[in-house]
Amino acid sequence: MFIQERKNFRPIKPLSKIAYLLNATLLLCLLTLFFYFSFKVSVYHFDFALLLEYKKTILNGFLNTLLISFFALGSSIFFGLVICFFSLSRFIVLRFFALFYIEIIRGTPLLVQVLLIYYIIANNLGFDNRYFVGIFILSLFSGAYLAEIFRSGILSIALIQIESARALGLSERQILFYVVFPQTLKNILAPISGQLANLIKDSSLLSVIAVNELTQNVQEVNSYVFATLEGYIILAIAYLILTLPIGLFSRYLERKYQK
Repeated sequence: MFIQERKNFRPIKPLSKIAYLLNATLLLCLLTLFFYFSFKVSVYHFDFALLLEYKKTILNGFLNTLLISFFALGSSIFFGLVICFFSLSRFIVLRFFALFYIEIIRGTPLLVQVLLIYYIIANNLGFDNRYFVGIFILSLFSGAYLAEIFRSGILSIALIQIESARALGLSERQILFYVVFPQTLKNILAPISGQLANLIKDSSLLSVIAVNELTQNVQEVNSYVFATLEGYIILAIAYLILTLPIGLFSRYLERKYQK
């Protein structure tokens, strides 16, 4: 039954630019009406003007989150690649180290890791820079997930393609760059973009060690003006501004690779 349905399946034709614009406009209008009436019937009186006095504090938090996320993204990709190669290594010690690292990181909450690594490990080693330690923790956490994404992408390549490349006389480096890497990148675009977006949102947990990122600064402003809901609405919009470009860029790359 499933095979017959797959045979009869026809891919959905892409919308024209005019149809896409009309649908997007309709969706935006519906969402605007939903939020408008939701705020209108609410007994809570929203006053976003209270936050204007502290706009510089919120902006500084936004910029700090942007910088933290940028360095953590790069470091997590590096950690993920290293652990991925360890897990595929012929040396059993490296494979067991990668397995131990991935299971420990993925099996414990990020909040617990932030508290334990900063207040116990980092303090005992004399690392007092909250920003450096925070970036390191985020990189370790996201690197474990990225390692599994990279590994699954590499293992998804059919062995016959690698054997065919060797039969054609390609070196191991040429096979890696011309056969394995392009197909792996195509297969992991969606999960890797989702993980990178999660990393940006997970940076909000660094507020527990008093890192002056976006969430920490918004919480400080809320303690002054008691505009809790307004602050968290601004917080949600700010994180959307940071994460949406990643999703849009990944979709652009997917369309490019499909051509």
